[in-house]
Amino acid sequence: MRENRHAKGFTLIELMVVLFILGLLAALVAPRLIGRVGKAKQQTAQAQIQMLATALDLFYLDVGRYPTTDEGLEVLYKKSEDIPGWSGPYLDKGVPKDPWGRDYVYKSPGEHGPYDLYSLGADGAEGGEGDNRDITNWSAEEKG
Repeated sequence: MRENRHAKGFTLIELMVVLFILGLLAALVAPRLIGRVGKAKQQTAQAQIQMLATALDLFYLDVGRYPTTDEGLEVLYKKSEDIPGWSGPYLDKGVPKDPWGRDYVYKSPGEHGPYDLYSLGADGAEGGEGDNRDITNWSAEEKG
């Protein structure tokens, strides 16, 4: 039997060219997708803060005050016997973590209102810009 020298297939150079083109496309598209992921996490954090603020307001209506810093957000879903008027739970599934996997910061009384509620953003440190900026309940009120 004779081998077919003209068998159809791709040469190494053709495969390299295709891989190079795919690499260029990935380099152009990836930064745009990564930017959208960061923005989506910020929007998720803002929505969770608004949901927690609603739960805090319901707690306030029942109890006549916001939870203290020591009580924290856990009092929104775990009943405490020493809180008269508590009619919760005010959250269905407990307090969520922020989109970066950290706890929300809650202080009451707050510096910007009756309470401060915020996420430290992607970097986990106060302040920052872009993906690292803090997501707060008071900046949402200023925008609104």
